[in-house]
Amino acid sequence: MIEFLNSHIEYWHWIVFGIILAVSEILVPSFVMLLLGVAAIVVGILVYSIDLLFSTQLIVWLVLSSVNTLAWFKFVMPRIKTKSFSGMAREEVVGAEGMVINFDNEVHKGQVRFTVPLLGQAEWSVISDDRLDAGDNVRVNNISGNSLIVSRR
Repeated sequence: MIEFLNSHIEYWHWIVFGIILAVSEILVPSFVMLLLGVAAIVVGILVYSIDLLFSTQLIVWLVLSSVNTLAWFKFVMPRIKTKSFSGMAREEVVGAEGMVINFDNEVHKGQVRFTVPLLGQAEWSVISDDRLDAGDNVRVNNISGNSLIVSRR
């Protein structure tokens, strides 16, 4: 069986397989299929350049797929996650109370830490017309984009 695969699997099989996997990403919204497809295309390019046994090709594809997936979830995903309130109910946020970590009274912006994480995050950017100092307790009044509008409690 392995002799058959060694003699019949060509570089373009890997490239076509990679394209099929990448296109199937339309059905799977997690980028995993795209990562597997990229790994398959890279294996196809390697096989075009270097004559490899099918078992070696398979191992290279598995290693590249694992590295791609690990790199995606370890380094890329945390950077693209947004701290947006888009789609969240306003009522979940308004009324929450936290403590000012830092605040620039000239630009009326700063950071507040909540004792109970608010929508999964303990610290948020805030805007306030009140004069605030580090350690002041504040209450959320509204949402403005990705910042909370707060006032002194």
